[in-house]
Amino acid sequence: MERGHGAGVVKRLSADLKLKFPDIGVSPRNLWHMKRFYERYCHVDPKLQRCVAVLPWRRNLLLIEKVTDDKEALYYAEKAIQLGWTRDILLNYIKADAFNNEKHLPKSHNFSEALPEVLAEQADEMLKSSYNLGFLGLIQSVKEKELEQRLIEKIKHFVLELGRGFTFIGNQYRLEYNGKEYFVDILLYHRNLRSLVALELKIGSFKPEYVGKMNFYLGLLDKLEKQPDENPSIGIILCADKDHLDVEIALQDINKPIGIAEYQLLLPTEELKNLVLKEIKDSNEEQLMINKQFGNWTSQFVTSNSQLINTGNYE
Repeated sequence: MERGHGAGVVKRLSADLKLKFPDIGVSPRNLWHMKRFYERYCHVDPKLQRCVAVLPWRRNLLLIEKVTDDKEALYYAEKAIQLGWTRDILLNYIKADAFNNEKHLPKSHNFSEALPEVLAEQADEMLKSSYNLGFLGLIQSVKEKELEQRLIEKIKHFVLELGRGFTFIGNQYRLEYNGKEYFVDILLYHRNLRSLVALELKIGSFKPEYVGKMNFYLGLLDKLEKQPDENPSIGIILCADKDHLDVEIALQDINKPIGIAEYQLLLPTEELKNLVLKEIKDSNEEQLMINKQFGNWTSQFVTSNSQLINTGNYE
C-alpha cells in the first residue's frame, strides 16, 4: 500500500510536516502507521480507544501488528498501562498468548473472613488466580531455592507481574522468636493496602500444611515487624497448581488473610523451539567431538538429530 496509490502524496506531506515540526517523527512510514492506527481504532469500544490513546507509540504499533481481536487488544493495553510493561515485555506476553492462557478461575483466599470489608476488597483486587513466570526462561524442573533465586535475579519483572503497589523488601527474610529462627521466602510491602505481604514458593501442587506454616509466619510478622499504623500482614502461597476445594477446606478457621495462586513457567512457543533446537545442536557438536576420539559408533545418532535441526521437526 505504501508503494501504491498515495505514496507520492504521503512523501510530500512528510516533507512539509518536517519543515513545520522538525522535532516530531513524521516520516512517510510513520504517517502510514498513523493511518493504520486510525483505521484500526476509529470504530472500536471507547474503553479501548482511551487505553491506546495513552499507550506509547511503539507499543501501539506492536499491538496493531500482532493483535486483531478488540477484547484481546484491550487486555494487553490495560496490562501494559497498569503494570508498566516495556515493548519487549508486551511482546513476550503476546507470544505466550497470555490472553487465552489466563485461567479465569475463582480466586482462592479467606480475605473476606480475615480482613475488614474494604481491605478485603482491595486485597482481592491485589491477588491474581494465576501468575505468569515465563520471563524466567526455565525449560526444566528446578528446586524451590533455584526458583526463588531466579525470581530475585529478575525481581523487577516479578514485581511487575505481581501488579501495582508492591515493593520488594527481601528474600529469606529472617524472623527470630523464642530463641528460634524462621525465614520467609520473599517479603514485600503493598503501599495501597499498607500491609506486609509474605510470599512462599512451592514447586509442586498445593498441600494443606502450607496454610498452617503461612498462618504462623503472618503471626510473627504482625508481632515483630508490623507498624502500629499498618494493616494486618497478608500471605500469598504460589504453587504449580491447586484444587480450589482443597484450598477452601484448608482455609477454614484460619484467622490470618491468606491467598493461594498458581504460577506458569511456560515460555513463548517460538522461544521454546529455539532453545530446544539449540540444545540439540549443542548436543550434536559435543557428540562429534567424542566421535573423533572414540570412533564413529554414534554417527547414526548424530545424523538423525542433525536432520531434526534441518527440518525443524523437533517434536
